[in-house]
Formats: sequence, structure tokens, C-alpha cells
Amino acid sequence: MLTLFKSNADRQARKVKVRRNPADRWAKTICGYCSTGCGIEVGVKDGRAVSVRGTKDHPVNQGKLCLKGIWEFEAINAPNRGTHPLMRDDPITPYRRVSWDAALTRTATEFRRIMGTYGRDALAVVSTGQIYTEEFYALGKLVRGGLGTNNYDGNTTLCMASAVSGYKRSFGSDGPPGCYDDFDATECLLAFGSNLVECHPVIYYRLKTALERRRFPVVVIDPRVTVFAQNADIHLAINPGTDLVLLNALAHVVLEERLANREYIENYTNGFDAFVETVTQYSPEYAEPITGIPASTIRNVARIYGRANAAMSIWTMGINQSVHGSDGVVAINNLALLTGNIGKPGGTSLSITGQCNAMGTREFSSCSGLPGYRQLENQEHRAEIAKYWGVDESFFPTKLGKTMTDIFPDIEAGKVKGLWLIATNPATSMPDTHRIAKSLSNLEFLVVQDVFENVDSAEYANVFLPAAMWAEKTGTFTNSERRVGLVRKAVEPPGEAKSDLEIFSAMAEKLEVGHLLPSPTSEVMFEELKTISKGRPCDYSGLSYDALEREGGIQWPAPTEEGSPRLYADGHFHTADRKARFIALEFHDINERPDDEYPFWLNTGRVIEHWHTRTKTGQIGNLNKFSPIPYVEMNSIDANQLGMTSLDSVRVISRRGEMTVIVQVTECVAPGMIFIPFHFAKGSNFMTLGLLDPYSRQPAYKQAAVKIEKFSVL
Repeated sequence: MLTLFKSNADRQARKVKVRRNPADRWAKTICGYCSTGCGIEVGVKDGRAVSVRGTKDHPVNQGKLCLKGIWEFEAINAPNRGTHPLMRDDPITPYRRVSWDAALTRTATEFRRIMGTYGRDALAVVSTGQIYTEEFYALGKLVRGGLGTNNYDGNTTLCMASAVSGYKRSFGSDGPPGCYDDFDATECLLAFGSNLVECHPVIYYRLKTALERRRFPVVVIDPRVTVFAQNADIHLAINPGTDLVLLNALAHVVLEERLANREYIENYTNGFDAFVETVTQYSPEYAEPITGIPASTIRNVARIYGRANAAMSIWTMGINQSVHGSDGVVAINNLALLTGNIGKPGGTSLSITGQCNAMGTREFSSCSGLPGYRQLENQEHRAEIAKYWGVDESFFPTKLGKTMTDIFPDIEAGKVKGLWLIATNPATSMPDTHRIAKSLSNLEFLVVQDVFENVDSAEYANVFLPAAMWAEKTGTFTNSERRVGLVRKAVEPPGEAKSDLEIFSAMAEKLEVGHLLPSPTSEVMFEELKTISKGRPCDYSGLSYDALEREGGIQWPAPTEEGSPRLYADGHFHTADRKARFIALEFHDINERPDDEYPFWLNTGRVIEHWHTRTKTGQIGNLNKFSPIPYVEMNSIDANQLGMTSLDSVRVISRRGEMTVIVQVTECVAPGMIFIPFHFAKGSNFMTLGLLDPYSRQPAYKQAAVKIEKFSVL
């Protein structure tokens, strides 16, 4: 008999010891990473964040947290936090520490000089999806009502613009129509281009919990064999960039086999006849060689979806980040409308949003129009906001300006001379980043506002403004199911760092438009956006901070504290005739495709340990140590043919750039395809393609052709 312990004392000494929680108080917040909207409590001791825990009774996560959430408190205490304003004469000389007054005075002076010399649109402002909705609203008020530039956008263009565009085209307004509770009622789930297990683990937990109670078929459509795909009932390993063909073929079968909901179509939609005429051409046999999915499998999936009493679709970047991204979203909506799966429990087309508050920027930042889903093109909308803000209506442009992805070519062309970056890092996140670096170098003036002073884009800046981060200020986030959640301030920001709202308010004073932002407090901004949203699709008018804290978040539209779990339950949409639109969509293959010179498809995406460009997670040892460097996943067939093995160093090369990376041989990618995480600086975005979706202007990160060469270290 094997004796593990010689004595009881030895046994006690060898026990795993769990440290008692050191916190002396807990502050309720919402997680500051992805859009899931998990309730988190930050443990604080002696004024310092020392721990986190999931909020046990929170309606989203029910106490569960993912790997990033578990270690989120370490982001607050991480090295390289911006603690003081920095300034320099040019991007070549070292930064020097300056006062807030000096940094803001120079910024305001340069903004006025650039706009006075070259025109208002020579200044661009690019924001984020990670500050609070109150801060988004204040920034929009400053940019639209004070600066007046029409070159104003957020980095959500890189992740969610196609979802926004698709919802507007189909339903007349942005806004995911469903909610996480739909997992509990659905009879079929289609998941397009979503690695839910790694990118949104707590939403996956919600799905798994629903499946434990009641089995229903899960179909994952993804070129890569993700963990989500491995756990699905059916995995469709689709050829990159061909989702529209598959969706048209699924609709073809639903129509052919009389599975469409004719009553719903007649009462609540238009455009059906033109839609039918188009999808009739997209038989499964036609789709098979394009998508790589057997016709019999397409028919089987269409029958499963069409016969379900309630069926839902979810998607993330695999759909959005494509030259067909907006069309892909519309095609998902078409399929839902065809079967009456909008506005009912278990029936929805639900985009899983990227950043923690990408919904907040869509609702109130004024990037894509004016606050409350108002349009610049609508004179009545312009007049409403001008009156409320106390500005001249003629100051507003009458059409939407450039998106982030169009602003950078204008910098390259010399049309944009000054840039204000707020919590975004295009030096790593934009496709074809060699060109972005050159563009940033061309600017006459660049100001970077961020929580970490070593963010890659700050390398090119003239002024750095240190901002407070999540849990160092109070405000609200909106998650993927439209749930508005409250983040309470837990600790003070380091050094002289200020909240983004305080910075915007101080900038307004320096620009002599201080009347627009008379108070740097979040409650004042929240009351304004409540008033301005009343009667709008994203109605906040019934909300309060106390109710949000008590309920763990409330879903808009919320004319009362009860909120609304689903949109369009009454069949009325935000279009002129109140009907949803079927839109006929032809597939035009304009993807960059592999060829003899560049024979591999490059796919990019997230890993569970990291977030975006690693601005936060790259500073946290317990995350960084599990994924410290980039790698390339390669199928064993390709690796054998090229004489490569795991941990070999290789050079991956596209027509735009190259990177050196180690090999991970796996069966998770098909022959002829590779996968590289996008989080790393000087990484996969050196090679990604700058082609844009014509509607959303979102880049096609997921389809690029590359070649691979073995790299010898001398």
C-alpha cells in the first residue's frame, strides 16, 4: 500500500491553502472587457484593488467569470499606467512631464490652428468602445457641437459596423433584437463565425446551461475547428468569405420545402418577391463548390432550422470582418424573417458585440449620427439636438462623415492633419499596419488619450493624456443584449490621471465651448441622455443608477424600470411602413484568394487569455504567461509538405507585409489555411487586407492570402 502522508501533521502541511480574501469592502461594477456584461465586484483594501469576484445573483453571469475577468483587478495595478500628462515638440524627441493645463492648452491651440488653416475636417477624432456611455455622450457633444469636424468615428468600425449596418438595412434601426434568455427557449441555434468558448466564455456557459436542461441542435459555421465547433452537433467548415452563399442556399431550401412562415411574411415584411427571385438561383448544389459544404448537409441544416418552432442565430467577427459583412448580417436577418424568428422567445438574430461598451457608442456617441439613433441626414433630428444643446443647427453636417477606415487614407493623402485618439490603438489594430504607421508619422499633431502610456500609438504622439480606467470612475456600459449596467467607482486613478469625462470637460473649457459640458459628473450626463433618448428606439428615460445597481442592469428600450428583453415583439419595425425588409443579395467574389505564389488562407482571431491589442492583458502576468508570443496554427499535412514541426520559427508573408512566428501543428485548421491570433504588435495585421465592406466600411481581416517560409536563426 502506497503511503502518501507519514502523519496527520504532514497531511495538513501539504494541503492546498486558499488565502482568505484580503478585501475590506466590495464595489459592484460591470466587467470592462467584452460585451457579455458580467457583474463583477472589486475587492478593495487600503484603497487598492486586490481581488474580484462574480456577482452571485447577477442576471447575466450568475457569479461566473472568465479568465480575463478573474484577473481584471491586476489591470488597475499593472505597470506602465499613465499617471501624468506628457508632451514633446515632435515624435522623435523624448516625452517630458507637464501640467494638465499645459497639455490641454497645447492640444486646444493645435486643434484651432489646424481647423483654422485647413478647415474643420482637417481634424479627426477616433474613439473607442471601452469608455462609459456618459463619456461617449459628452465626447459627441464636444465634437459635434463644439469642434464641428465631420471626421469622427470609433474603433467599433473595426468590429461591429457590419452588424450595425445590417440591422439598419433590415429593420430600420440598430439594436440586437434578442437576449441571452433566448437560449432557454430556442429549438435550434446557428452560430456563424463565433468562437464563443474563447471570445465570450460566459455566454457559452449560458448556452451550455440551457443545453443541460433541454437538448436542441447547435450548428457552428466556421472555417476553423474551434472548441465551440468540436462541441456542436454539426460543424460546417465553410470556405472563408462565402457565408452569404450558404445563407442564400439555406433560404432556398426553406422556401423549396415550404418551411417559410407565410403569415409572418405577409403581415410584417416587404421585399419578399425580389428576395425569392434571387435565392431561387442559390440551390445547395450551386453553393457546394463555393462554400465547400456538401449540398446534402446544407439541406439538413435548413430543415433543422426551418422546422424549429423557435430558432436563433448568433455571430461575431467571422461574419462582420469581411467585404460581405453587412450583406452577411442582412442574410441572417432574411433567414430569421423568412421563418418568423424575430421578436419571440428563442427566435432572434443576435450579434454578439465585441467591446464592453460598443453598444454605448452606437447609442449615444454621435459617431454615426446624433445621439439616440438620430440621423444627421434628418433635418428634424438635427433641429431637436441643436435646440437641446443650444447650438446653431447649421453647425451640424447634413450627412455622415468619414469612418475610421477612411480617415487613415485621408491622413496618408494629407487631407487630415490632426488626430485625437481615445482608448484605441490603430498602430496595432488596423489592417496593413505598415501603412498606418506611415500615416501617423505624417500628422502635424497627434494626441493619445489612454490608460497606459506605452500603448503602441503613443510612439507617434505629441501629447499623451493619462486617463482613468474601468472601476476608477462611475458610469454605465450596455452589453450585447441591450442591458445597461452600472460600474461604480472602486478606487482612485493613479497619479494625476483623470476620467475621460473630466478630460472632455476640461478640453471644452480650453476650446471655449465649456457651456456644452458644464459638469464633469456622470450623473449629470446620464440625466441628459435619459431626456434626449425618450421615445427613441434606445429609450433610457425610465432608468436610474439606483435601479441599475439593484437589478444588475436593465434592457432598453426602458421607458420604465422594467425594460424590454426583446425588440419587435409586436411586429413593428423602425422603417417608414413599420415593416421589416427582405433584401435580395447577390454574391460577388472580391476576396483575395490563395494562388500559386501565396497558397494559404490567413484567418485571424482572439485567444482566451488576451484582449484586443494586449494594452491591458499584456501587462498581466497570469494572462501573459499562458500566451506570451504569437503563433501560427498549421495543418499537419501542410507542415509535413513544408518540412516544418511544432515550435519551428517561420516567416509568414503577404503582399503587404510579413512576420516571424512559431508553428503550432494542429488539425484545428484545414489544409491550405492558417490561423494567427491578432493581439500582438507587429503581428498578423502587417499582413491583413485593407479591403472594406461597401456599406459598413469594416475591413476584411478574415480573408488574406499568404505564403510561409522556414526561418533560420543564425
